Amino acid sequence: MARFAHVTGWGMAVPERIVTNAELERLVETSDEWITSRTGIRERRVVGKQDSTSTLAARAGAKALERTDLLPRDIQLIIVATCTPDHLFPATACLVQDQIGATRAGAFDLSAACSGFIFAVNMAAQAIRTGAIDNALVIGAETLSRFTNWEDRTTCVLFGDAAGAFVLEASDRPGGVLSAVMRSDGSGGDLLSLPAGGSRMPATFETVEQGLHLIQMNGREVFRFATRVMASATREVAEKAGLKVEEIDLIVPHQANLRIIEAAARGLHMGLDRFMINIERYGNTSAASIPVAVCEAFDQGRIHPGNHLVLVGFGAGLTWGAMALQWVARPRVGTTRDRRRRRLLAGLARLASWVRRVLRRLEGLFWGTEHHAD
Repeated sequence: MARFAHVTGWGMAVPERIVTNAELERLVETSDEWITSRTGIRERRVVGKQDSTSTLAARAGAKALERTDLLPRDIQLIIVATCTPDHLFPATACLVQDQIGATRAGAFDLSAACSGFIFAVNMAAQAIRTGAIDNALVIGAETLSRFTNWEDRTTCVLFGDAAGAFVLEASDRPGGVLSAVMRSDGSGGDLLSLPAGGSRMPATFETVEQGLHLIQMNGREVFRFATRVMASATREVAEKAGLKVEEIDLIVPHQANLRIIEAAARGLHMGLDRFMINIERYGNTSAASIPVAVCEAFDQGRIHPGNHLVLVGFGAGLTWGAMALQWVARPRVGTTRDRRRRRLLAGLARLASWVRRVLRRLEGLFWGTEHHAD
């Protein structure tokens, strides 16, 4: 029997703090008119000290689960697509697994920059279709503000923080993820990068002073690349799904620059009304931008059961990709009792995590020296 991977839950989380173009005018030599005309961005969200990529991801994941019949302990796989992880290791996905109480889930991060969410959903969908797992929680989450040079007017106006999540479940009902395209071209890796902090360029006083732990971008070259691949990837993924471009009900592009989206629309001979655009309020949130846009499109009544969607994006690597899916889900409406139960289970999960940490420390005190001697 054929298995299909359906999106059954979706959720998003954004920080409370809003940074407007007017606020950036006080930091660098720029203007609201300049930013808006060249990017389409009017404001972006920025995390506070209490937040990180994992906390945003956990909130988005929990909201996605609330739309389903699944509890955190039912989840079998968690993938977090991010280029701004909490740490090089452990994986941010492992931190999310612990925070939400998904005690039976394997968890790992996927790094494909702004294309990461498409890549991650495709990986989870393939695992579901093969029968390896029955469900997965896939999250795109970023805190790009932590890696932004707020003195560089060419990049500081672009980026924001956010997280978005999908729950995927196996079904024998046709639909869900229909096809995917994943591409990369490492020869362009230097066009958009975070040079220092890895094994090639470990952290030193010099790398910090030179700002090499902050985002570096050749904006002109990235723009040219993006305008080439957005339309072609959309056509390719639609063909793989057996769809004509005119049969696509909604295109959800990576929200990097309004002019790039407009160029894709022209290349596809489609009106902008068939694209979901929310860049003006969030800026470029990398791997989070597509799931956040999907969540808002649904809330705006632009996604209905039976609709064909194409998600398409590009990013550092260079990477690009697209996914065609047929939306089938009708969200489950949780009761007050259900929400209380979920809050109770979340609290118990945090308590259980604390107990495991304490037991691990006690084990180290009683047996650590002996084991070390071995």
